[in-house]
Amino acid sequence: MHHFYETRPRGMVMGEQDGSIIALLQLNPTVGDIAGNAQRLERFIRTAAASGAVATVSTELAICGYPPRDLLMQSNFVEIAQHAVWELDVEIPSLIGTPTIPDHDRGKPGNGVALLGNKAPVKIVARKQLLPTYDVFDEARYFDSDDRPGIARTLLSPLELGVTVCEDAWQIAGETPSEYDADPIEQLAEWGRQGVNLDATVNLSASPYHSNKIQTRLHVARTAAKTLGHPFLLSNQIGGNDDLLFDGRSLAAWPSGDVVVAPSWQEGILLVDINDPQATTWISMESKEGEVKHFSPDGIGNEREDVLEELADAVIIGLRDYCQKSGIEQIVLGLSGGIDSAVAACVAAEAVGPENVLGISMPSRFSSQHSMDDAKYTAEALGMEYATISIDSHHSGIEQHLEQMLEEGSKVAAENIQSRLRGILVMAHANAQGRMAIATGNKSELAQGYCTLYGDMAGGYTPLGDVYKMEVYGLAEVFNRRALERQQKPPVNTSTMTKPPSAELAPDQRDDDTLPPYETLDEILKNHIEKGLGAETIAKLGFDYETVVSVLQRLEANEHKRWQMSPAPRVSSRAFGQGWRHPLASKHDWRR
Repeated sequence: MHHFYETRPRGMVMGEQDGSIIALLQLNPTVGDIAGNAQRLERFIRTAAASGAVATVSTELAICGYPPRDLLMQSNFVEIAQHAVWELDVEIPSLIGTPTIPDHDRGKPGNGVALLGNKAPVKIVARKQLLPTYDVFDEARYFDSDDRPGIARTLLSPLELGVTVCEDAWQIAGETPSEYDADPIEQLAEWGRQGVNLDATVNLSASPYHSNKIQTRLHVARTAAKTLGHPFLLSNQIGGNDDLLFDGRSLAAWPSGDVVVAPSWQEGILLVDINDPQATTWISMESKEGEVKHFSPDGIGNEREDVLEELADAVIIGLRDYCQKSGIEQIVLGLSGGIDSAVAACVAAEAVGPENVLGISMPSRFSSQHSMDDAKYTAEALGMEYATISIDSHHSGIEQHLEQMLEEGSKVAAENIQSRLRGILVMAHANAQGRMAIATGNKSELAQGYCTLYGDMAGGYTPLGDVYKMEVYGLAEVFNRRALERQQKPPVNTSTMTKPPSAELAPDQRDDDTLPPYETLDEILKNHIEKGLGAETIAKLGFDYETVVSVLQRLEANEHKRWQMSPAPRVSSRAFGQGWRHPLASKHDWRR
């Protein structure tokens, strides 16, 4: 069980300092925008100081944004970033995440933490020890690791703080795929046993989101606090950077088992009194409502967020930040009347505003009237711009030019002409009007190759690319519910929700003509992609063996398409993209 509150210690007023309030700065930096990130840090620190904090803790690599990837290899990037930290104008001691200049010519930078605003010269107090190289991470490519955690002493109100960076805290809880040679939390605990008395340990983090990740972080924080014997505070990045999402939820844990967690998906400041778990305040920097969650010692582990509500927020912020951080203001997409394009339109409307979204219906002779009607309904319900452009005459003309080839070739060749014509029209609008086209495919279809290169895959971003088909239906219900709460028309009508899925590229075509039902397909894919199970093991869970083999064979055969898909926000524990490193040309026998 848990309860919500937003409180301040009794008798305390804004600006008053009681010597034990540490501000966790939940930031949404833009990768590479060092000047902009510096301004954001200064604004957050000023607010924290005015609100009673005696020290602040930023997120990992806050000055340059995470992950900076190969920018770290560019000449002077690290020097510029570190210099910007040195130049920050702050009034209270602040721990700032920054890449650090290598110790020698052939060395790599460090993933470091600078202490400034401490009535003393700026200094690096810690560098990350544990450098993950699994899934979406490749930090050993960019950084050299340290051999010890850090300690920072604040002078405004004397606090001795252990300092760690993201992964450094995870091994103690057994939440890393393999063991590292060192355990920074255990090192700090050993120092404590030897007489080093720390008031708290802080962790500067950029922990990527996936569904239910919060439960893992709660376990990490609670384990760290119990091991250390003092409070453990984690400041986590929020927002979208490329295909990675960061949900925030900065938190503090005490040895008693109490944990407080900041709101997700918004920038703000969590003011933590390390002497009192109940005295926690959230300051939103986005003028949004937000409440601190308090988990009692016996209340962690069984709570679950509303998965679909959280999924909707995740894909919206992924597209929103991709657009904002890339300077994109308007979007265009093909609106077919099907569930995927309807939900993609909902995401786009929330991300950039419906007035900045153009949906184009592009019917052919195989398009049903109800699909055209459903597309128009969604556009009108969302209040977005809408256009209808028939592709029939273009389709017929190309068929005449290619008549003999199409008669001799596979039927797929004839079907995909329609999809590619639609891609041409969508991209023409994107280029002519300065819009970004978004692809509307989902993870299930991308896994099976039910998508057309240079057709419905055309676009700069795929907001549903890590969302399984049945989850798309769930998102439709979320967007409909949210619309009703705003007293608006639900954007996905009953016809769109209930008609059999079809690409409508041939007469009476249905997806289940060649695919298993999506309920079955999704479960097979989840068991293989996210749990790593093979065909025989999946079949033993109650699935037809031949069906499983055919699904996995199609998955492998369409890797070439996924190499060419546009970025998609990562919302599952394993997504196509950086963390999916399958060979392009392979021939695996799935029957073994």
